Amino acid sequence: MVTSAAAACGYNARMRPALVSHLDWPQQLADGLAAMSLALDAGQQVSLLGYLELLQRWNKVYNLTAVRDPAVMVRRQLLDSLSIVPWVDAGPVLDIGTGAGLPGIPLAIACPQRAFSLLDSNGKKTRFVQQAAAELGLDNVEVIKGRVEGLDRRGHYARITSRAFATLADMVAGSSPLLAPGGRWLAMKGAAPLAEIRELPNGLRTEIVELEVPGEVGHRHLVLIDRDG
Repeated sequence: MVTSAAAACGYNARMRPALVSHLDWPQQLADGLAAMSLALDAGQQVSLLGYLELLQRWNKVYNLTAVRDPAVMVRRQLLDSLSIVPWVDAGPVLDIGTGAGLPGIPLAIACPQRAFSLLDSNGKKTRFVQQAAAELGLDNVEVIKGRVEGLDRRGHYARITSRAFATLADMVAGSSPLLAPGGRWLAMKGAAPLAEIRELPNGLRTEIVELEVPGEVGHRHLVLIDRDG
């Protein structure tokens, strides 16, 4: 059964201007989405590839990410980020330590009716994310330069995401005031972070989900963290 981004994120189709993509990126993306049973329309796929093109271009000058090989960028940047779409089932969403916009930008493209705040303390990275959001016409993306501890939006976010951001304990401690009642943290990790889970404070429930990223041989996991009660 295909997991439609429409079902997960409330999609309302909007086409985006085409940007030239690299090598066989369009086929890699289409094949990866099919393998993940994730339905994104042609406009969304164009936007995803446009983001990847911008990232590759800026990365040559600003060193935004360590992933530079075009052959692996679709799976490492796009498919990896999109692997958590089924859990982005409420908003608004805060992506902390977003870096070059991962997973926030791909998720915002897949879930255009969710509001996303992409936060990072690195100025060159937030400038890139702001530019990418503007060029791709992502009206649902807000870019914030700063630290999560300094964000004054108590109880605002239904979902808080991160991709290899600090430890789980640090993530929860820094962003706990921002999580709405009934909200959930979505922490993307490589190996299952069992030691980090043991360091979490009492009053939290955790679940580890093994993520399937087509073509990726490394382990990928999502840690779901909820408050008790």
